[in-house]
Amino acid sequence: MVNTPKLKVKKYLAIAALSGLFLAKAQSSDSLKIGNKVTFSAYAELFYTYDFNEPGNHMRQNFLYSYNRHNEMNLNLGLVKANYQSENIRANLALMAGTYAQDNMAAEQNALRYINEANVGIRISKNKNLWIDAGIMPSHIGWESAIGKDNVNLTRSLAAENSPYFETGAKISYTSDNGKWFVSGLVLNGWQRIAKPEGNQSISFGHQLTYKPNDKITLNSSSFIGNDKAKEDKRMRYFHDLYGSFQITDQFYAVLGFDIGAEQKSKGSEQYNIWYSPNVLMKYQLDNKWALAGRLEYYNDKNGVIINTETPNGFQTFGYSFNVDYAIFKNVVFRTEARGFTSKDAIFAKNDEFRKGNFFITSSLAVWF
Repeated sequence: MVNTPKLKVKKYLAIAALSGLFLAKAQSSDSLKIGNKVTFSAYAELFYTYDFNEPGNHMRQNFLYSYNRHNEMNLNLGLVKANYQSENIRANLALMAGTYAQDNMAAEQNALRYINEANVGIRISKNKNLWIDAGIMPSHIGWESAIGKDNVNLTRSLAAENSPYFETGAKISYTSDNGKWFVSGLVLNGWQRIAKPEGNQSISFGHQLTYKPNDKITLNSSSFIGNDKAKEDKRMRYFHDLYGSFQITDQFYAVLGFDIGAEQKSKGSEQYNIWYSPNVLMKYQLDNKWALAGRLEYYNDKNGVIINTETPNGFQTFGYSFNVDYAIFKNVVFRTEARGFTSKDAIFAKNDEFRKGNFFITSSLAVWF
């Protein structure tokens, strides 16, 4: 059959109408729904960081895994996600790219380095909100996530950067009928692992308990118990994350967090190396466009369990940051942050020497639908 010009015009008008409907739908919501069960979403965050220690190879501190490039425009995280949700089944598949993926997934097999989420959940109770989920999932630990727009500050805290962003395993979870209580138990492959380290046959465990007495307060307790090393070097690790988030006024929001961990000094030892990190995060919403936020933090890992500096006092570092956010549109935000570290030992490289301080400025542009 040959299309006449008139039929072609009608065809193009129909395509244009459908395209316009698609764009309008994408612009009017934070995600795109296909039917009642499938939702597609996307997120991208570009960034530029200037580190005043000026690393020559553009790679910044090895204990930072986000926004970790100096003096270059780059993609921190690009993410596309499909979500399926019905009454009794839920599933997520998200693929990613960017420096966040490159740095956080460096220990994983090549085929797994672009997976952000891949999990399936089944509701196991007809009357209660009781689920079993399995696969690659966001971490149950911490008050910050890899999605920058969802966090108080532009960059991630030292506590977030050095605890799991993701986990692989299975969990059973329950949410109370009034939504105030959430509790889960987890069986995991390890400490931020998809594939286990070679020679590791251990199973790790975790829990999460969240209480929301009202829509302004959230209290959370999360834990990890396990060994993340090969069998011949097995050392048990115990970790607890505690935080509270508080919407103090319509404009003022705060998070108080404290992480603490302990790991055996050697296989079978009764002695433990301890590390901990207190945090205070604050945000003030000036209006529907502008916001100010800041963070004070301290990270003490004297014995180098998580951050090994090979210096007399290890990693004992105070950090501070201040950021200004501007919402260009409801799904586009531009952020700029000034951040500094001060350490007990000279651990920050500048040229051919080490210094006790490090200061840097980061800007980011995030967009999502």
